[in-house]
Amino acid sequence: MSAQDFLFEIGGEELPPKSLLTLATALRDSVADGLAKAGLVHAGVDFYAAPRRLAVIVKQLAAQQPDRVISVDGPPVKAAFDAAGNPTQAALGFARKNGIDIADVDRSGEKLRFVREVKGDSALALMPGIIDLALKNLPVAKRMRWGASRVEFVRPMHWIVMLYGSDIVPARLLDIASGRTSHGHRFHHPQAVEISSAHAYLSAMRAAHVIANFAERREQIRVAVAALATKEGGFALMPEALLDEVTALVEWPMPLVCSFEERFLSVPQEALISTMQDNQKYFCLVDTAGQLMARFITVANIDSPSPEKIVAGNEKVVRPRLTDAEFFFNQDKKITLAQRNERLKNVVFQAQLGTVYAKAERVSALAAYIAGKIGGDVEHARLAGLLCKSDLASEMVGEFPELQGIAGYHYARHEGLPGEVALALNEQYLPRFAGDSLPTVKTGQAVALADKLDTLTGIFGIGQPPTGSKDPFALRRAALGVLRILIEGELDIDLDKLVQAATAQHGDTLTVATTAADVFDFLLGRYRAMYEEQGIPVDVIQAVQACRPTVARDFDRRVKAVAHFRTLPEAAALAAANKRVSNILAKEVVTGGEIERNLLQAGAEQDLAAAVTALSATVAPLYASGDYTTALTTLAGLRVPVDAFFDSVMVMAEDPAVRANRLRLLSWLRTLFLRVADISQLSS
Repeated sequence: MSAQDFLFEIGGEELPPKSLLTLATALRDSVADGLAKAGLVHAGVDFYAAPRRLAVIVKQLAAQQPDRVISVDGPPVKAAFDAAGNPTQAALGFARKNGIDIADVDRSGEKLRFVREVKGDSALALMPGIIDLALKNLPVAKRMRWGASRVEFVRPMHWIVMLYGSDIVPARLLDIASGRTSHGHRFHHPQAVEISSAHAYLSAMRAAHVIANFAERREQIRVAVAALATKEGGFALMPEALLDEVTALVEWPMPLVCSFEERFLSVPQEALISTMQDNQKYFCLVDTAGQLMARFITVANIDSPSPEKIVAGNEKVVRPRLTDAEFFFNQDKKITLAQRNERLKNVVFQAQLGTVYAKAERVSALAAYIAGKIGGDVEHARLAGLLCKSDLASEMVGEFPELQGIAGYHYARHEGLPGEVALALNEQYLPRFAGDSLPTVKTGQAVALADKLDTLTGIFGIGQPPTGSKDPFALRRAALGVLRILIEGELDIDLDKLVQAATAQHGDTLTVATTAADVFDFLLGRYRAMYEEQGIPVDVIQAVQACRPTVARDFDRRVKAVAHFRTLPEAAALAAANKRVSNILAKEVVTGGEIERNLLQAGAEQDLAAAVTALSATVAPLYASGDYTTALTTLAGLRVPVDAFFDSVMVMAEDPAVRANRLRLLSWLRTLFLRVADISQLSS
């Protein structure tokens, strides 16, 4: 039999929309893995997913496994037979295990061997087992039972289609017999659908008002929603996760434009967007300035002859939610941020670190200190720090936790607080995730740094640093946020001193004496994760880490300089030379002072001393200005004199004075590079 397409579809009640794509891809991957283990040749596995079904199609699946030869080794021949040539128990056991007579065992080598040819099983025989295992391996958080059966699955299932070409693959999975009967759209085509062959699956589903291809359905929704938004004179907000979820909710998508009352636009648009996206799965529309329009798009799962009724129903449903947001906003405006802040005196931040209000006081003091260091407004930073958590006690944030910071910004604007103060109340949380935007104003930078450093020093100070599997306070994210703000914000502030200042704010609350050092080491270690994402080689990062720079922006300049240096043809030889110098100096006591010229041997030693002296003067202003790239590129010129020195000069001379002088020369050489990084860490 020639290769044919294989179809498996399982269908029933609506599957959880947030999990549909994960379940579908997991099913595909598990089936592909099962095929590989079985040695079944095919031309690829595709997944299909809609609210009521999961499916895979294996393209051009071979009808049978290839035949194979199995060779099984047994005990050594010497141990298999006694002196009289009779088989021992070891030999008899080997024969019995393989179901053969001892006479059929190959004894020509050092060990007994049994070789047999195994005929490949048919795909029809193997596929039910592969599918059954794939279903059992699906990442289902909580399985359920239905009817009188003990079978468990993510949702009650009612039919299974399993076809090889046009033939039914007989099986019973989840207590359901396989066949060729599927079902179409719940409303447009509720009757059964007979699938004639695996190849006909997609067209049969489409005829039954089901677009089974998840990616196709998703793209259809995206294009249609974008077109409707353009027609309305705006743009649709289509977060990837929301687009996936809406795709998982409909089999026959029909986008429709709806509207709400203009008066709701006086509410912070983030609250309106949040409730419409999270609760109703709507696509919100914004104008060219990014301002929310009184329009949204819903995606219906039915091609209704009266779409205006669907529109009216959605407008009716969304109104109470928008009214709630409006009510919370209006209620919150009756109380100032300072008054609301008082409520935080009774809200615990962390049992050992005190209340949220106490944290705000620490952040306020630290933000003021930082603002003074970076040229910001100290009093603005102090006020923003004190009010930074006040919106946590608001009705709006109580209903929409994701609006913390955003709500504070709007309430500060309503009160007429300085613009930078209002902006800082939101920017304190930036960056919220990898690649997120950073604070745009000095006050925002100061409060964001202070908030993150207060949490880092506090949690480390009570002995709860993150572990490999647990980081409940998101300290790794906070550390990366600190580094990004300092580097991308071009803030030349000493991170070590900053950590010490943050630690001091906790007073005698902390129980770990080495808190400041531990937090600085943690921050130093986070550079690796940050730069690896940018494609910087690990050895480059480690070379800079070895020098423990305390200014993050300076660390960034060094990393980029070393990454460039590593590409130079002289880099490998100079890295090896530095490693050699490092090993020598680690074993010897090097006295300080100038190099004694009269002790230098003519030739390579004098040449190296002259080169080191000359280049020291050349790179000094480059180091002072932070131009490490030019400095290292200049130092690459040391390769020739360094190689010549090690080729012709014995460092460990018998004369103690000559030996000490040569060690000083090597120490000078190494110090030139250590002003940037320990390049001995670079791999060749």
